[in-house]
Amino acid sequence: MDRKIILTGDINLRGVRAPQEVFAQIGTVTQAADVTFGNLECCFCDLPDHNPAEREGFYAPRQAAEALRCAGFDAVGTANNVTYGEAAILASLARLDELGIAHTGAGCDRTAAGRPAIVEKDGVTYGFLQRTSIFWPKNHEATSRSPGVAVLRGHTAYRPRIEAHAADRPGIPPEVVTWADPEELALYRQDLAALSERTDFLVASHHWGLGSEILAYQTEIARAAIDSGADIVLGHGPHVPLGVEVYKGSAILYGAGNFSFEFGHHGKHDDWTGYFATVTLSDGAPKEVAITLVRRSDRNQTILRRPAEEPETLERLVDQSRAFGTDLRIDDDHIIVWKR
Repeated sequence: MDRKIILTGDINLRGVRAPQEVFAQIGTVTQAADVTFGNLECCFCDLPDHNPAEREGFYAPRQAAEALRCAGFDAVGTANNVTYGEAAILASLARLDELGIAHTGAGCDRTAAGRPAIVEKDGVTYGFLQRTSIFWPKNHEATSRSPGVAVLRGHTAYRPRIEAHAADRPGIPPEVVTWADPEELALYRQDLAALSERTDFLVASHHWGLGSEILAYQTEIARAAIDSGADIVLGHGPHVPLGVEVYKGSAILYGAGNFSFEFGHHGKHDDWTGYFATVTLSDGAPKEVAITLVRRSDRNQTILRRPAEEPETLERLVDQSRAFGTDLRIDDDHIIVWKR
């Protein structure tokens, strides 16, 4: 018997007053999946005077959380740069608990933030573990004594760019080098390996990135996750769809873009495309990974898009994926990443 898992990108429900409308055009798809998971990039906390243009933090009204229930979400990740503020984090997690939606990535302390979300359906156990490499340096990371998000740091260095055709000279732009924090990556690998022993299908979810680039630290973390027992890697954060790598027979989705995002980041994300991945399991093993494009409508509804309707997004996905040696197969409605 086939089972389907849907994995989505960023969900920001700030400003939503009619939660039943947000996913009205796509709800039958997400509800039909055995399990649906996405990155929740807002907190459910009623703070009407908060202005994200002045201070980070996307605070959606508590009622907006009903949109997740309407769409059939079973679990969400909460480790990202806008899960911010002690009161907001605790209120948001309490709201998810009220709705019976599992969560991973934030908590009342470091231990709680680092815990996975586990969903059991029809005898199959699904595990989700989320970390963020994008977070604020003050009072954002969960500690042993304070709420926050679970982090996996990336580091940056700059080295002189060697130009074969030119003499070394001052002022040449440097090469940017990134890598994952070795100690934190080792702990992450341990957590994934332990979780893989408890679950039938394991998703490693990560908030990272810089615009439309795929940096070395992202590839390092993603491949380490697969090596440690993850069955698929879901990346999110840059708000644009990024390419896919098939590594040791497992898919790495470097950036799913947005799944619902009306307000935020100074109004830059009111016209976007994204995608969600559908993983089909047969007899407990992955049979197919496909991605489906989505877009925001003028009514702030998430709507399905065919690949031919989004040529710029499709070109980026194809080109970035090919750079990893992954050739995507395009059909009328979906993009096939991997098929057994």
